[in-house]
Amino acid sequence: MQRREAAVLKSSVDILPEWTMLDQIPFTTFSKLSYSVGEPEDLVMCGALEYYDRVYDRVTPKSDKRLERFKNRNFFKVTTTDDPVIRRLASEDKATVFATDTILATLMCSPRSVYSWDIVVQKVGNKLFFDKRDGSQLDLLSVNETSQEPLPEAKEDINSAHSLSVEAAYINQNFSQQVLIRDGNKVEFEEPNPFASEGEEVASVAYRYRRWKLDEDVALVARCEVHSVLDLRGQTQFLTLNALNEFDSKYSGVDWRQKLETQRGAVLATELKNNANKLAKWTAQALLASADVMKLGYVSRIHPRDHFNHVILSVQGYKPKEFAMQINLNTSNMWGIVKSIVDLFLKLNEGKYVLVKDPSKPQVRIYEVPTDAFENDYVEEPLPEEEQVPPPAEEETAAKPDEEKDVDADV
Repeated sequence: MQRREAAVLKSSVDILPEWTMLDQIPFTTFSKLSYSVGEPEDLVMCGALEYYDRVYDRVTPKSDKRLERFKNRNFFKVTTTDDPVIRRLASEDKATVFATDTILATLMCSPRSVYSWDIVVQKVGNKLFFDKRDGSQLDLLSVNETSQEPLPEAKEDINSAHSLSVEAAYINQNFSQQVLIRDGNKVEFEEPNPFASEGEEVASVAYRYRRWKLDEDVALVARCEVHSVLDLRGQTQFLTLNALNEFDSKYSGVDWRQKLETQRGAVLATELKNNANKLAKWTAQALLASADVMKLGYVSRIHPRDHFNHVILSVQGYKPKEFAMQINLNTSNMWGIVKSIVDLFLKLNEGKYVLVKDPSKPQVRIYEVPTDAFENDYVEEPLPEEEQVPPPAEEETAAKPDEEKDVDADV
């Protein structure tokens, strides 16, 4: 376990001497919180969704499907204050607090997190904006974050935490587009994708800008995502699409190809143990978006030492509320955490703050930072070219590392 802790002891952001620490909150405090909010209302719906292809519900390890690469479809990870729809809603005084589903889910599931993360909070007048920094960890997907088994420490190792998170983000993007019926038939919403340029090919996504009342005076607006639709007996169902990924069964002790058909519960139980935070966040995002179904793909490397080529072994559907109960994710606790953090920041003066998950302890810290903090953070994309390591197998072609570059642009 020593190696595991040593590898994690890195803050997601450098704490500078001029920052003032205002508070630190242990996760034990978060775990006791509870707050109920009413049903949200949709303020704006943007984007277009393609239909889910039910063929993928029948995929098995014996009839697996090669994971395709979608180079031309653009994915957007736009932070709160750069979102033109949120800016419009803020100028129309539609709420006091503004965020994205990724940021809210990070807060809501924070007691399950092990790795460090950070969220920038700006108080402008009486309004709060929860943002992520450029190049933030929040856009990457952790792999085996809550596992007892230590991952290799060398960043360039294909099974290091960094390499795995980039691989997972790449797999998720490709999986989410592959399981669609790409015949041009889409469900279009009242406004187009707010981040796409004219004629640009974009991933299937709809953004629901939703408002929750936190109390009489405070409302929260969040941009929430759904990824696909399904027509079920004349009813349109919204889906979220995510993929779990197997990189080497020796780390999990469960071989998906052997166990997925006969012991699916054991595979999921192992994933819930090793990826408790990631699965909770996906569930929280599905709940925030009021998705009808969460589709979870099981994607594995074709060979454990090749992190470029993958197969889809299975796709399972879950109702978010039922899945939340199964993983002990309590919505009242989730909203209790958000409400307490919102209340805390609303009491502070106008300015810029950062909320940081401590890299080694189960707690968050709040710092006051200069107003120009993070403005000039020109952060590299998650995987700079020189860090890309092709798989060791001799048969791999030299073109493979270039193919992976597409991920960087999109992750």
